[in-house]
Amino acid sequence: AMNLAPFACHPANSKGRLHPEVAAPTRTDYQRDRDRIVHSTAFRRLVYKTQVFLNHEGDLFRTRLTHSLEVAQLGRSIARALQINEDLVEAISLAHDLGHTPFGHAGQDALNECMKPFGGFEHNLQSLRVVDSLEERYPAYDGLNLTFETREGILKHCSLQNAQRLEGQEPNGVGWRFLHKQQPSLEAQLCNLADEIAYNAHDIDDGVRSGLLTLDQLDDVPLFARFRDEATKEHPQLLGQGMQRRCLHASIRPMLSAQVYDVMDATREAINEYRPTDVESVRALPVLVRFSPLMREQSLELKRFLFRSLYRHPQVMEMTGNAKRIVRDLFAIYVHSPAEMKPAFAWKAQQGDDTVRAVTVADFIAGMTDRFAIREHERLSGERLMA
Repeated sequence: AMNLAPFACHPANSKGRLHPEVAAPTRTDYQRDRDRIVHSTAFRRLVYKTQVFLNHEGDLFRTRLTHSLEVAQLGRSIARALQINEDLVEAISLAHDLGHTPFGHAGQDALNECMKPFGGFEHNLQSLRVVDSLEERYPAYDGLNLTFETREGILKHCSLQNAQRLEGQEPNGVGWRFLHKQQPSLEAQLCNLADEIAYNAHDIDDGVRSGLLTLDQLDDVPLFARFRDEATKEHPQLLGQGMQRRCLHASIRPMLSAQVYDVMDATREAINEYRPTDVESVRALPVLVRFSPLMREQSLELKRFLFRSLYRHPQVMEMTGNAKRIVRDLFAIYVHSPAEMKPAFAWKAQQGDDTVRAVTVADFIAGMTDRFAIREHERLSGERLMA
């Protein structure tokens, strides 16, 4: 079987599922969670949801699906080295973006604005909603009926207000730790960090390949510049004509590796310092899956650079403005005319009060792919905001 440390999540000790099920003959509960996530409708839709760039701008850019696979792969490598549960890390990684709106952060911000009178919109909470209630696959209950540990990992952030609501619906459930300032499992902590490592690397990659960033601009980022200098010293031909893409990969690869090894080392140190004996003791300690202080600083510097140079790039800002308008317009139209939504959502929206209607509209919009949202907006407003 698996060679798991005592502080790892052992499937046999899971807090279980909301609806008890008979164990599977050949798979652990976390493997079953992963399989359910991969077969879900929301997971397939991630193919057409982008991170920073909109999908129709170029087919090579990362979508939320490829991003989720990258996070799962980084997470599994690190989990294996730390002897924590790889299957659980994979399940959380593959599910962590299921609730993300179309158009990346722009869509999330716009939907949050629209939902302000009704408690706002958080994509982490939405990912949990997707696996807990929005997926319709089983005759006896809504959602995928995942284990507590997978659901806990999916709910990465949660406002106090939402945590209280969750706790009311499910006492001692996934909202509890936010009310008592506790940490999730090491597996969940690892997914947060793997997510950060993955998107920092691929935003550099997509940024340079799209022409929005230049390799020279990256001189300001010590973490990247160091590996690029090493790569070009060892392979001077990388500075030549037509070698930019190879140069980029030859720099990003060791940068990723360095971050992965850093997390392994820093986390081992933290585990040795705090000596957690089991999962429950992990929850009461500080976050143990971490970068070294130097790597944390360099990673933050890279994030700040990307924020300034890429996410705030005039071309991205123009797309961001259009994306927000599409989401705002769709929200207003559907709240006013719920019958314009797909029948199941239209029916649900007409069953309740204003809050039920708004939440149903938010569920419908959050589930959309970029291209479907663009098409719907054009159908309903007569305007084509994105090519």
